[in-house]
Amino acid sequence: MKILLINPNTTKGVTELMMAAGQSAAAAGTELSAETAPRGVPYIATRAEAQIGGAIALEMLAARHHEVDAAIIAAFGDPGLFGARELFDIPVVGMAEAAMLTACMLGRRFAIVTFARALGPWYRECVEMHGLKERCAGLRMLDDAFGSISQVQEEKEALLVDLANRAVQEDEADVIILAGAPLSGLARKVRDRIPVPVVDQVAAAVKQAEALVALKPRKAVAGTFRRPDAKPTKGLAEPLASRIEHRRQGDGSAHGGPRP
Repeated sequence: MKILLINPNTTKGVTELMMAAGQSAAAAGTELSAETAPRGVPYIATRAEAQIGGAIALEMLAARHHEVDAAIIAAFGDPGLFGARELFDIPVVGMAEAAMLTACMLGRRFAIVTFARALGPWYRECVEMHGLKERCAGLRMLDDAFGSISQVQEEKEALLVDLANRAVQEDEADVIILAGAPLSGLARKVRDRIPVPVVDQVAAAVKQAEALVALKPRKAVAGTFRRPDAKPTKGLAEPLASRIEHRRQGDGSAHGGPRP
């Protein structure tokens, strides 16, 4: 089984953190590979940045989807997730959705704990986007500035654990999600210091992707997530343009008949 992890931000150190967390959770025989965004921002924290990252994620997935069995959009707000599910035939898992759905199987209500206040509006809207507002006990965010984005979990570990424990005590959270790509792998380090289950976002995404591949779902040919009809494009990266136009890469003519 081959799973592609797509990091829509430009920080390779964050990709490495997510790969380490994913590989520790992957089953024997699962092969993980990763792509880091070739342009964009070092970490995604706003709605505008999420829109940019989502478009870049679609480009990266267009170039690699035929090589893998499933893909993970590896940013907690799931930028580009629904578009990816429209365009591509393989299962595409959102890191935030996977973490939240996993948390829902471990308790009634989950709390999200993250490292920057700027992430709050986007994360709240992500919870609502996935229809899980009633299952969310709250969102806790650090106020302090941080140094390196790829080192933020080491720098802020104690504060994040304190926030998680406050969410358990004050918000009555049954499960904690340590959210944001730079916090990947932290759950395993601190789980014994928090009195409820702690979900690692990447581990949850990998296990959900493995499950979907094993279930062998068909690609929708009706409904809102069927592949959109072909249309011409202008100025898009070639792999994405080919996918939208229903043609093979490098072939200037659109396909007729069944969708590839």
